[in-house]
Amino acid sequence: MKKFFKKIKDWFKRHKPSKRRLIQLYSALLYNANFQGFKTGNIYTGGTKNFCVPGLNCYSCPGAAGACPLGALQNALASSGTRAPFYVFGIIILFGLLLGRTICGFLCPVGLVQELMYKIKTPKLKKSRVTKVLSYFKYVILAVLVIGVPLMYSLQSFPVPGFCKYICPAGTLGGAIGLLVNPNNADLFPMLGSLFTWKFAVLVVLLVASVFIFRVFCRFLCPLGALYGFFCRIAMLGVKLDKNKCTDCGLCIRTCKMDISRVGDHECIQCGECIAVCPAKAISWKGSKLFLHVNAVEEEQAEKPLNSLLSGAPQSNAIDLQASDTATEKVSLGNLMAGDQAESAGMAETAANNALNAEYAENAAVGNDNIAQQAESAEIAKSAVNDGLNAEHAESAAEIVAGEVAAADINTAQNKIKKRNFWLQVGAWALALCFFGIAVWYLNFRGKDIVTGSEVGDLCPDYTLERYGDDGTFSVSANKGKITVINFWATWCTPCVAEIPYFEQLANNYRQIEVVAVHGVSYDDVQAFIDLKWSGYTMTFAQDIISSDGITSEFYAALGGKGTWPMTVILDTEGIITFSAQGKITYELLQQQIEKLL
Repeated sequence: MKKFFKKIKDWFKRHKPSKRRLIQLYSALLYNANFQGFKTGNIYTGGTKNFCVPGLNCYSCPGAAGACPLGALQNALASSGTRAPFYVFGIIILFGLLLGRTICGFLCPVGLVQELMYKIKTPKLKKSRVTKVLSYFKYVILAVLVIGVPLMYSLQSFPVPGFCKYICPAGTLGGAIGLLVNPNNADLFPMLGSLFTWKFAVLVVLLVASVFIFRVFCRFLCPLGALYGFFCRIAMLGVKLDKNKCTDCGLCIRTCKMDISRVGDHECIQCGECIAVCPAKAISWKGSKLFLHVNAVEEEQAEKPLNSLLSGAPQSNAIDLQASDTATEKVSLGNLMAGDQAESAGMAETAANNALNAEYAENAAVGNDNIAQQAESAEIAKSAVNDGLNAEHAESAAEIVAGEVAAADINTAQNKIKKRNFWLQVGAWALALCFFGIAVWYLNFRGKDIVTGSEVGDLCPDYTLERYGDDGTFSVSANKGKITVINFWATWCTPCVAEIPYFEQLANNYRQIEVVAVHGVSYDDVQAFIDLKWSGYTMTFAQDIISSDGITSEFYAALGGKGTWPMTVILDTEGIITFSAQGKITYELLQQQIEKLL
């Protein structure tokens, strides 16, 4: 049983996601935290949609909590006219200066999908000179579809976000398919045409290609990555190369799956995987250490004092042994000299005894005294050598103890650093989860304190109006769940009569919305006029409520009408006013407003 659980544990260790993968998943969830949108099939249009997320994420995705920077840029250019879209440019520049293409490596849901597809085990297409050349194609798309086409059509008051309309896989997957899979949007299927077929084919091709080619969309087609690539060298966060340490081995470039020429260039997605493969430890993170790991170079330098101390201990022992050998030789030499002297003394004593001469005996006695003194000197020398040897051993032992104490201090410091880094990571993830929880609550469970009024963002006042022709009624509350276009007109108003066909065309092209023309002034011949001019129209005609003075149109006045016809108001599915304009408008402007809500 233990082996079974050990196998499970080992499997999880081998397959656990990296920290970069966890950040990618977190970003994708945070971008699409409006879970109610997946349930209802409606697009969130709240206050957070005024802000752009860093990565590529479609505005029209049911779960999207923010706007896409690329889509916002195209819409801003398309409707700019003679004004530059400073707000959108400012947001993109801010993201670029702070993060650069770190956004591509860590914060883009489209990049995450491609990397997951690439994990499927199949033969892979390696990068080459061909892929290097193709990587510049995304700059052509940036210039033509993102900037050129919207600007060209803006002069004709007909907005065309070229990239979003013809290529963007995030719009097809998150926006179109995200809405179509919801049963509440079944009425959208009759609207699908050749454009959707083309974009769906592009999505399928890119998904299949991602299995064989690493990040095929990011490398060859993504104009957002091309934009962020201009900021790679000056961005605050990312990877950097220390040229003084670099040995030009080229291992980082060969290992990287992107078409880079050097670490940190415009094609680098700043994923940081090259740091681990650099043998010279010349690649590191730039930016705050509070958010990034300590570089491997610093870790190695932190270990050097410990290594030097540990390697120093054997050297000290070698010196001690050498000193011991020298002392031993000295003791042996002293003993040998003492022995020779003792032998000479013995010979002298024998000569004195044989001669039995007192003089020789006296000399022998003197010699014995000398011998005793010499022997005593030899003993003293031997004792001194032993004392010196013991002192040297004591000194070596003290050095070893000091080294062990220093090593223990370094281990303690390293443990403190590891503990600090651990709690920093725990704190960062706790803060991220807390932020995610607040976002989910705000988007899904927060009570909406919306004011009823006539301004954009207000809740439309609820009125019930009589319809012409079928004796039915129209009310704002009963029409919730649908986008509603309300046009206030009058039979005597020439601009009103001229633009009525635009609203009928809108009703025919977008059958999932409600279009109602509200007659603002009561005339007895209105029904006959409608029957004569617009018999067979599918849009709704209704009569405004006239106040007791016989002049004031109450619904018209409640929505901010100031006595000028025509006036057009557009409501989202929650009955919130998203557009209000007095005077004649064009069909293209109507279509643009509806497309935003769809």
